This record gives sequence, structure tokens and C-alpha cells, in this order.
Amino acid sequence: MVFGSAKMELSDANLQTLTEYLKKTLDPDPAIRRPAEKFLESVEGSQNYPLLLLTLLEKSQENVIKVCASVTFKNYIKRNWRIVEDEPNKICESDRIAIKANIVPLMLSSPEQIQKQLSDAISIIGREDFPQKWPDLLTEMVNRFQSGDFHVINGVLRTAHSLFKRYRHEFKSNELWTEIKLVLDAFALPLTNLFKATIELCSTHANDASALKVLFSSLILIAKLFYSLNFQDLPEFFEDNMETWMTNFHSLLTLDNKLLQTDDEEEAGLLELLKSQICDNAALYAQKYDEEFQPYLPRFVTAIWNLLVTTGQEVKYDLLVSNAIQFLASVCERPHYKHLFEDQNTLTSICEKVIVPNMEFRAADEEAFEDNSEEYIRRDLEGSDIDTRRRAACDLVRGLCKFFEGPVTGIFSGYVNSMLQEYAKNPSVNWKHKDAAIYLVTSLASKAQTQKHGITQANELVNLTEFFVNHIQPDLKSASVNEFPVLKADGIKYIMIFRNQVSKEQLLVSIPLLINHLQAESIVVHTYAAHALERLFTMRGTNNTTLITAAEMAPFVEVLLTNLFKALTLPGSSENEYIMKAIMRSFSLLQESIIPYIPSVITQLTQKLLAVSKNPSKPHFNHYMFESICLSIRITCKANPDAVGSFEEALFMVFTEILQNDVQEFIPYVFQVMSLLLEMHKNEIPSSYMALFPHLLQPVLWERTGNIPPLVRLLQAYLERGANTIASAAADKIPGLLGVFQKLIASKANDHQGFYLLNSIIEHMPPESVDQYRKQIFILLFQRLQNSKTTKFIKSFLVFINLYCIKYGALALQEIFDSIQPKMFGMVLEKIIIPEIQKVSGQVEKKICAVGITKILTECPPMMDTEYTKLWTPLLQALIGLFELPEDDTIPDEEHFIDIEDTPGYQTAFSQLAFAGKKEHDPVGQMVNNPRIHLAQSLHKLSTACPGRVPSMLSTSLNAEALQYLQGYLQAASVTLL
Repeated sequence: MVFGSAKMELSDANLQTLTEYLKKTLDPDPAIRRPAEKFLESVEGSQNYPLLLLTLLEKSQENVIKVCASVTFKNYIKRNWRIVEDEPNKICESDRIAIKANIVPLMLSSPEQIQKQLSDAISIIGREDFPQKWPDLLTEMVNRFQSGDFHVINGVLRTAHSLFKRYRHEFKSNELWTEIKLVLDAFALPLTNLFKATIELCSTHANDASALKVLFSSLILIAKLFYSLNFQDLPEFFEDNMETWMTNFHSLLTLDNKLLQTDDEEEAGLLELLKSQICDNAALYAQKYDEEFQPYLPRFVTAIWNLLVTTGQEVKYDLLVSNAIQFLASVCERPHYKHLFEDQNTLTSICEKVIVPNMEFRAADEEAFEDNSEEYIRRDLEGSDIDTRRRAACDLVRGLCKFFEGPVTGIFSGYVNSMLQEYAKNPSVNWKHKDAAIYLVTSLASKAQTQKHGITQANELVNLTEFFVNHIQPDLKSASVNEFPVLKADGIKYIMIFRNQVSKEQLLVSIPLLINHLQAESIVVHTYAAHALERLFTMRGTNNTTLITAAEMAPFVEVLLTNLFKALTLPGSSENEYIMKAIMRSFSLLQESIIPYIPSVITQLTQKLLAVSKNPSKPHFNHYMFESICLSIRITCKANPDAVGSFEEALFMVFTEILQNDVQEFIPYVFQVMSLLLEMHKNEIPSSYMALFPHLLQPVLWERTGNIPPLVRLLQAYLERGANTIASAAADKIPGLLGVFQKLIASKANDHQGFYLLNSIIEHMPPESVDQYRKQIFILLFQRLQNSKTTKFIKSFLVFINLYCIKYGALALQEIFDSIQPKMFGMVLEKIIIPEIQKVSGQVEKKICAVGITKILTECPPMMDTEYTKLWTPLLQALIGLFELPEDDTIPDEEHFIDIEDTPGYQTAFSQLAFAGKKEHDPVGQMVNNPRIHLAQSLHKLSTACPGRVPSMLSTSLNAEALQYLQGYLQAASVTLL
């Protein structure tokens, strides 16, 4: 049987074939792996494909195939389960029903590794289908609690956890309440009973290590479910049963069972994980439900304080310690718990026993700094250090400063000074003391911080500039960039964090130091240096220019570019997104001062592009690389438009390879860069582009939604630059072009893209080349209007008909409407243009509509002497409304679920490359500067052709306010109506 037909039989032969392909997807050699991945992608639309995967993971003899099938199945569900409006439903109904009928029992009977994947798949399906389309899911799960088999019970708990954890970050809504209430009604009591039973079993089996492991795994999941179900609001059930839950949580916090202790220093054991979650649950109640939680709070504070004082420095306790500290941090900044912390001795003891010890740079941190720098940077720079001790200690300092800023700063200043003295005695041994001192100063000084601006509020008691000059600069000025890498990283980070507090002079002194540290061997150090430069280059000075100017950077341009590109060759940084972002930002700041270096820069960027296109793995890096390519092109061609040819020479070979190998991640970028290059050409289209033209119309390219905006823009560039070439040399491709328009117009999500393309065809193609298709285009648009008339479609439709009117004349517009159906023109005016014109948004769009309507009013004889005449004044009134009334941005209720692009403009705004941006194009351009004056002049011209008619039509039915506006236009244009 052939694969890839609409249905795949559930046969042994197919299971065998599938097994072979799954094996190949695990092959390290891309030449074997990629085709296998492509093959699986090509058959995933076939009926029974998911059922074959489930059969494999149940029946295959090889464990590796079972696991691979389960991961493939989960990813398949992730990609295809959601039904998106206007897009084909990728999983047939019978497969959906079969999956939901079989997946829960299959998940519960599978080994843990596979259970996890299927549990995730259930929660992805649940997110879409539960509760409406999968009402029996909960009962099926709760019934399994009775089984007494903890492998099954844990499977249910794990699935429930992945299903309910979204309650932690969903916005409040009635739907959400209804769902949570349904879950609580079915789940809260069985969960509480299971909790009590499991606790009892723990004491029964207190001496049986293997039983305890399973039971504690259940308790962890139960504690996580408690957090999810209590997150949105305090449910009545849990309020009534608070005694049961809190008493047991408290006793679990103080429990210590030798059998559950692990020898591993890195990996947190079950006991630590459970206590961490309980700290989280207590912090949730202390923050959100403090009144109800009040009776329990003091004993939790005591228990958690004791935990902190007795827990060691090993990595396995990190999550527990950081959650425990976070609990204290959330309690100490609530006004009515303030009294617990007021005593100076309490504060000293918190500082001494909790904060300072947890700010130390430990061996494990040093190891991560050296060997796992990517993870270290992510934690340290991007704030994914949520569960590190340092971050928690830092939050506790901020919390305590809310009420006790003076005393806390006083206690810590002493610590900072003694740490710096220790360091000064013997730097090479005591450098960690200085690291801790810098960390303390940072956490004390920074009250409010954002990614974009660094510190926005600082503690007045800390002198940041003095600390910078005395303790940070000397480290960065030392002769070797490789000595004390951790302190270098601290220093660079300090500049980055306090860039708004330190003076501009200090920043300018820092720039050459940062450029120098791009050469450091340590990945963390050269990454921080690149990131700091990038942040400094985006700072805004007065009158919204950059704080640091291109002129101030002039002495450093060469060394900056050299070191940035050299940094990409350092071990571990060949695809370092921070360096690439700094390259992009440097180009953007330096503008024409980079032109002398472009030949070498573009060669290096092209080589990099070729290398990463073999296996794109870092989306941010790739994005900034394409942005940098766009900037090189823009900056150079602005100064010298003819340079575009040399960029095409440099880039086209790589682009061709990317398109031929179908590197999906890069194709939308390639189209954008090609649009940018093609738009640089003045008025002819090079043959290299024409050779590619037919390929751009292939349906397969249009299947992927990410390709649509850049492809439409590229086709628009072809039409703007080469419409005559297309009409003469590729006329057979025009139906293909219109086929793309037809596909886009049928989709609510992409119809505006279809109009962008259609508008370019109307504006640029020689009229005779599209004559035979014109009527068909209008018929397609009317069919879509009848089937689903959305606000977005109407706005685009109005712009199109007015553009058509400007291009071909008002009479041609009336004739084509009336040739489709008699009196159609009048219906369009009455039912669409007059009532809806107020919805059009955007300067250019409004101008097109104003000029088009002016033409209908003044250059269309049937408007003056047929049954259409009654629409003349209402149309004029609507036009004056377009000029003078606020835009109507209401959207009918039933349309709110459609993803409406903010304002689909005349151009494609695509979320991708900022620096490939397209100038807004005005098709009316010089023809009309001021549409109001144009209206006055056109009415004057009409009134000279038929004297007396225009004033009488105005005086009988135009309302007074509109008439007043119109008189203003006539005065401004210094014309009168005869």
C-alpha cells in the first residue's frame, strides 16, 4: 500500500515502514534524518496516521521506537489538533474520536517515560476540547483514583497537573470560572481524600523506601494541583477544608525521613521538591488570602525560618531555599505582617543567616559560568533565574527595604565594606568576596528594573557612581581581559544595570573597555560585553535621538566591527545571538560610517548565513543576522544606489541554495531581503529575478502562513518594478498571479494580503494585460462579500474599488458593476460605500477613497441623470464625513474572535525584519495633494459643465453642518459653484 494517500491502513506493513522512518529521524547524519522528517511531515495529513503511532508505542518491541513514537505523536498533536478558522482541519473526525477514546487508558498503562509524553498530549487536546468536546475526561480520570495502583494514580495526577496548570496564568473570564467550577465539583473532594489517604500510607510505610518514593511523587503532584486550583480565587471547598490541607502541609514541612534523603548533591530529592511546592502554596495564601490564612501564618513562618537556617549549601536544595526565601519576601512586604520583622535583632539575623549566605558564588555557579555558559547567561541576564538562591535573596532584600530601608542598608553597608577589605587583602584567593559585595550593592540599589531601561528607581542611600569609579572600573581597565572573568562579568553587568544612573561621561569611558572585552576567552564575558554595548547603543538622549552618537563612536568603528566579528569565531559563540544583535545595533547607530567596511562585513555575514542554513537552530541569532544584512544593504544603497548589484552577487548564491533545500525557517527572511533589493532597482527588473518569478507562484509556498506576508510583498515589488516585463515576457503567469489572489481572498486571516496584491496588479499592470480577468475579479469579491462580510474585508474592498476608479475612471467602475448585474452600482453605493466609508483607516487609504469618491461624484454622467442621482447627495455627505468625522472603529460582536490585523494598511507590515521595512507607498501621489481642495475644484468643474444643477442638489438635501464644511473647502480652493 502506498503511503501519503488520503488513508493509511492499520496494517503490519505500514507499521513496519513507519518504524523504519522513525529510526531514521534519530540518525545524527542530516542527509538521512532530514528526508525522513520530510517524509513523516508529508504523511501526517493521512487518516489513521496518529492511530498508527499509538499502535506502535503500545506494541513495538523496541523501547527506543516506543519513545520516539510517543514524542512524534505529542508533536503531531501540538501542531495539528487546534482547528484554525479558514485553514484545513488537519485531523479527521474519526481519528479525533479514536484518539480521545484510547489515549487515557493507554497513557495509564504505559511506562513513565511514555506516560509523560501522552500526558502532555492529553493536556494539549484538553486545552482545545475540554470540557465541551470531551465531557467524560474528568470522570474517567477521577474513577482511576479508586484503583489503589499508584502508577495509575500518578498518571492521572500528572495529566491533571498539565491540564490545570494553565489556570495559573489565564485571564479571569466567565468561561474560565465555569470550567474551574466544573473541575472543583468533580475533583476537589476526591483530591482531598486522596491527599489524606496518601499521608496515612506514608506513616504505614514509613520504613519502606520504594513505597515512600511513589507516595511522595503523588504528594508533590497533589501539592502542585492544590496551587493551580487555588490560584484564581479561594474556592469555597478549600476554604472549608483549610484545616486538613494546612495542618498536613505544615507537618510535611517539618518532616525528615532518612530514607528519602539522597546522596546526590545536584539533583533535588522528593522531600526537597515537596517542601518547595508547599512553600509556594503557603506564599500564595499569604499573598492572596491573607485574612483566611492568618491563623496558620505564624507557624509557617517559624517552620520555614527553621528550614532556611538548617539547610545546607548544596545545589539540590536550591529550589527549596529560593522558594522558602520567596515566601519570607512575600510576607515581609505585607503591611499587617510588618510586626514580625520589626525587631533589629530579627533583621540582623535574617541578613546574616539567610541573605548573605545565599548570595555567595558557589563552586556550582563557577562550574556553570565556565562549562554551561549559555544556561548561566540565560539565568543571569534574562531573569530566568527565578529559582536561584541569589535571585530570591535579592527579592528578600527588596521586600525588607519596603518598610526597613534605613536599617537594612545600614546592616549591609557593613557587610559590603568588610567583603571588599577581604578581597583587597588577597584578590586572587578572595575574589568571591568582591563578587558577593557587587551583588549586594546591586540588589540594595535597584528597586525597579525593566529589560528595556535597566534600573528605573534606585535606593538613595547607595552612591552608585562612586562605587563604579572605585570598584568596577579598575577591574575593567586591568591589562588582561581574561583575568578574574567572574569579576569582569560583574563589572560589565553593573554598567548594563545602572546605565541610567551613571553619567554619560562614565559610559563613554566604558565603551572602549567593553569593546576590548569582546576579545575575552570567557563566553560569559564576551557575551556580556556585546549585550552591554547593544543596550548602551539603544539608550535615548534628549529630543529622542540616541544618547551615544555616531560621531562619538567614530574613533572606535574599526575596532568595534573587527572585535564583534572576531567574537563570532571564539569557541562556543559561533551562533551567539547577543553578539549578532550587537552587530545589528552597531550598524543601525553608525549608519554611513560602516560603508568602508561593508565588503568585508557582507562576506562574513554571507559565510555565516551559508553555514547556519545547513541546520538553523538559533531563531534569534538568525533574525538579527538577516536584520544586519538588510542594514548593510540599506545604508550602502542609500549612499550609492548602484551598489545593489554587488549585494545581489554576494547573496543570490546562498539564497538559491536556501530555496532549493527548502530551509523553511529562512525562506520568509530571504523573500524580505529580496524585496528590499528589488525595490532598490529603479525601473527595470533584472533577468535573475524574472527567472525566479514562476517559482514564487507555486501553491506549496503559499501553504505556509509565515511565507504569505513576505511573498506578497515580494510579488508587489515585482509588479512595481517590472509590470511591463511581466505583461510582455510572462503573460502566461498572470492567471497564476490571480490564483494566488483568489486563494488569499478566501481566507479571513489573509484577505487583506490578497487585496495588497490585487491593488498592485490594478495600479501597475498595463490595463490590456488584465482586461480579460477584470470581471472575474469582481465576481470573486462579491462571492466573498455574500459568504462572509467582515469589517476588515469591507475596509480593504472600499480601498480597492476607489483605487480602481482612480486608475480606470468612474464610468468604467459603474459599467463593470452594472455588467455583472443591472443596478449593481447603485446597490454598492447605497449598501457599502455610503454606510461603511467611515470605517476606512490610514492616511493613504483615506486619500485613495476620497479621490475615488470625488471621481464618482464629478466624472460619472449616470450619477447626474439616472435613478442613481438620488444617491449623489448622500455620497457627498459620506465623503465630507470621511474628512471631518472621527473614524468608526467599532467591530460587530461576532467578529471579535477573528484575529484582525490592527490596521491592514496599503502595505504589508510583517512582524519580521524591522530593517527590511518598506516605505509607505501612495498611489495617488503628486496627482492630488489635498483631497478637500481637489473635491472643491472637481465640483467647480462639474458645475461649469451643467450650471445650476450642483447648487440645487446641495441646497435641497445636504445637512447644514456638511454644507458649512463644503463652503470652507470652496473658499480654500478659491472657487465657486455655478
